[in-house]
Amino acid sequence: MIVIDASALVKYILCEEGWDRVSNYLKRYRSLYSVDHIVKECSNAIWRHSRLRGLIDRDTALELFRRLIRVIETGVVVVEPEGKYLERALELSLNSGLPIYDALYIAQAERYGELLTSDKQQMRTAGSLGIRVHYIE
Repeated sequence: MIVIDASALVKYILCEEGWDRVSNYLKRYRSLYSVDHIVKECSNAIWRHSRLRGLIDRDTALELFRRLIRVIETGVVVVEPEGKYLERALELSLNSGLPIYDALYIAQAERYGELLTSDKQQMRTAGSLGIRVHYIE
């Protein structure tokens, strides 16, 4: 099973470069797994696109948020409580220098064996742990 992190899901939600490759994973591997923190990270990316960068208006931001929620509610991405991975994520974070919220995905991917990411540091860290990484630039 594949764990998807926020860097990859944000590409899909915001239709950033590479979003179609993420879409293929969402269709092909239904369901992907993630920690519930992904909703907060993706929501923050939508907010950042709207409020800080001015790339999308408020209504578009709300629609993108609804798209994100549909992905979760329909089981395309199955979210698990981050709490069950926090201790291991802290260990990974302390060892690798990754922020705890990034290490959460790697801790979960240790359980499931694979990680879908667009984050180079997560790719390197996960790969060094023997996790199969699907990297989308």
